[in-house]
Amino acid sequence: MDETPPPQQGPWPSRTWEVFRAFLGLGLTAFGGPVAHFSYFRREFVERRAWLSEAAFADLLALAQFLPGPASSQLGMAIGLRRAGYPGLAAAWLGFTLPAGVAMIGLAYVAPYLTAVWGKGVLHGLQIAVAAVVLQAVIAMARALAVGPIRAGIALGAAVGLLIAHGPVAQMMALAAGGLFGLAFLREPTPAEPPDDPATAKVPAPVSIAALSIFALLLGLLPVLAAALDDPTLGLASVFYRAGALVFGGGHVVLPLLQSEIVGRGWLDQDSFLGGYGVVQALPGPLFSFAGFVGAAQQQAPGGWPGGLVALVAIFLPGALLVLGVLPFWDRLKSIAGARAALAGVNAVVVGVLAAALWDPVLTTAMRRPSDWALAAGAYVFLAIAKLPPWLVVLGFAAIAGVFSR
Repeated sequence: MDETPPPQQGPWPSRTWEVFRAFLGLGLTAFGGPVAHFSYFRREFVERRAWLSEAAFADLLALAQFLPGPASSQLGMAIGLRRAGYPGLAAAWLGFTLPAGVAMIGLAYVAPYLTAVWGKGVLHGLQIAVAAVVLQAVIAMARALAVGPIRAGIALGAAVGLLIAHGPVAQMMALAAGGLFGLAFLREPTPAEPPDDPATAKVPAPVSIAALSIFALLLGLLPVLAAALDDPTLGLASVFYRAGALVFGGGHVVLPLLQSEIVGRGWLDQDSFLGGYGVVQALPGPLFSFAGFVGAAQQQAPGGWPGGLVALVAIFLPGALLVLGVLPFWDRLKSIAGARAALAGVNAVVVGVLAAALWDPVLTTAMRRPSDWALAAGAYVFLAIAKLPPWLVVLGFAAIAGVFSR
């Protein structure tokens, strides 16, 4: 065995509080997006607290990257589940999400006043910084997920197709097609023998099956109930639940799906949408907390903080259900060659989805004059070459644009 179960320290309430405090600290300090979050988690839970062995951490990280949804948050949920059972999963999510979620809901209230004080320049600066951040994500993901002619072809085909056909249905069809292409044309190496992780024993098979059933039921029923009852709260929950359930590749990829749903329905204008997305880059914690801003700022009921809470819970709920549902079957599933090949095809499509979003709406909205291209190039240099943290680049460009536009 690669590890032994960690010692249990006190009753479950104390372990749950321990998980909450650890993840709250990360929610206040973990800047840089999902890839950086993985490093923070490893340092905190493998090196510092010794809650996990290296092998067990790598196995949970592979699970989080396999599932759709917010990868770093799902990794945190799995670590919390391992440490303190079901309450630990909830405590990990709440602690990690709370700071950014509160900040993004608060932004929805103050954004109109900020715009009045600074003018449109702040929003424009945020949009330029978003273009550089998304470009960096596209390049990094392409190097990891679109290597070789077949994967590159899948990514390019998805990007071209999504520039022609817009909307969530087109994205879902592209993801499905990527899975089929991967199954037909890709061959993935057999993974190493997984570590013997006692965490899998915390979720019995009936609980996992129930979680997967609820996941599928909500995905199918929420849109039907929202339309049948004409209920705006259910409609809002449906949009964000679908985004959390169908997004592969992390927080950056949620941008195109939410943009087509939220802006396309007229719930929020394009400038405000991209401005909020720029601000979330400057915050610690999960990028999916962007949902709190959109839910609170959108133009249908429920707005304000109730809408923000509905959006936050709805976008993270699918990830939690998938962690509960898939964890006990993870070792068996990842050993199936067809499942690994299909996932590789889906991941290649994710690169194309993000590349299409980089062009429309990010570049088509942010690039209004030739000097904007130079500013975006400068922001990319600061991010990719100077290695400045994204939050610093985003805040810097927003402040500079705000000052010089006055």
